[in-house]
Amino acid sequence: MNPAAPVYLNKLPLLAELFAYLNSGKHLNRLSEPRLWAELERERETYEALFTALGYCLKTDGRGFAWFHNEDASSGVSKTTRQLALLFMLVFEFKADMGLHLGRFTDWLIDDPLLLALGEKNRPLLEAEGLAELELLGQLLKAAGNYGFALAEGSAWRLLPAVFRYLGRLEGLARDGSPGGTVAEEEEA
Repeated sequence: MNPAAPVYLNKLPLLAELFAYLNSGKHLNRLSEPRLWAELERERETYEALFTALGYCLKTDGRGFAWFHNEDASSGVSKTTRQLALLFMLVFEFKADMGLHLGRFTDWLIDDPLLLALGEKNRPLLEAEGLAELELLGQLLKAAGNYGFALAEGSAWRLLPAVFRYLGRLEGLARDGSPGGTVAEEEEA
């Protein structure tokens, strides 16, 4: 979109709802918010230009998620980001050991038996992050839901496409030891 081109707000019927969703710190996912995702895809260039003009940095990923990138993340976000990275890494490692394709993580349910198995296998790592108890992992998954990385399904959780942000970094580490930056660094940058 040409920066000087006018923006016709009547052509953006979900602007307020989309802005409120993204501005809350959540990741917009095509699986959990298909109506908002379809609207963003329909007028992506217009939304990007409008949000940029308002001082926001809208990031979109073709795998089905978007977020407002924040250059000034708080230490609380950094701690949560670090803990989520650890949890997702352990889940990916566990599922890879089972022979499952990591790119299909949106098909997996993260339930108590899986979390207990992760706890048994990785107790020292989880203790170091203060996550050794099942209840604490459940609270972290709730935070993942608040940020748009997971969706509650009964007593279990389903990972959403925004987790590709973490998977890409972890695959980079596994491949050559260089993630090209971490999600935490992105949040703090």
